[in-house]
Amino acid sequence: MRKLIRKIILWVLHAPVDKKVDPVGLSIGEGTNVMGEIDIRVEGGKIEIGEGCLISGSVYTETEYSHVLIGNNVNLGGTTIIDAVGKVTIEDDVLISYNCIIQDSDNHSSKYSLRKKDLADWKDRGYHNWEITPQKDVKICRGAWIAARVIILKGVTIGEGAIVAAGSVVTKDVAPWSVVGGNPARLIKEIPETER
Repeated sequence: MRKLIRKIILWVLHAPVDKKVDPVGLSIGEGTNVMGEIDIRVEGGKIEIGEGCLISGSVYTETEYSHVLIGNNVNLGGTTIIDAVGKVTIEDDVLISYNCIIQDSDNHSSKYSLRKKDLADWKDRGYHNWEITPQKDVKICRGAWIAARVIILKGVTIGEGAIVAAGSVVTKDVAPWSVVGGNPARLIKEIPETER
C-alpha cells in the first residue's frame, strides 16, 4: 500500500494541472515545489499545501484523523519534519528553516506500562496505538519565522509575525510579534511596530 501511495504522489506532483489533488488526501497548490517526502501513512489522513510553497522537508500523517494544512508562500526547510497525529496548521508566509521538528503528540505514552511494547509493535506489525498517545494541535500563524533546529511540541501556537531563535525548544504558546529563544523558549523581546 505504501508503494502505491508513493507512486500516486509522484504522479500527482508531475501532473500538468493548476491544482493537484490525489485520491489519498493530498492536495498541492499551483507553483509549489515539493522536493522533500510526503507520506500519508494511514488512509483518511490529509495533507493540504497551498500555492507558491517550497517543501524541502518531510510531512507525515500518522492516523486517519491527521490533517496537515500548509498555507501559501511557505518554506519548509530541508530535513525539517512535520509529524501529525491530529492537526498541524501553518498559515501563509511562514518561513521554517532546516532541521526543525514540529509534532502534535508525544509519540509515546509517559506511562511505562503503555509504552513498553511500542518497539515490539513497530518491529512486528509496523503499528503504533496512537489512541494512548497524548496529542494537541499545533498552529504556526501568518508571517512567523522558525529558525534552524527548533523543536515545536504539542499544543503550541506560534503567534503572527513571531520569531523563534535557532536551537529553541518551544513548549508554550508564543505571543504575536515577539522573539523567543532557548530551552525552554522564553521571551527575548517584543518586535516594535516599525519592524513589522
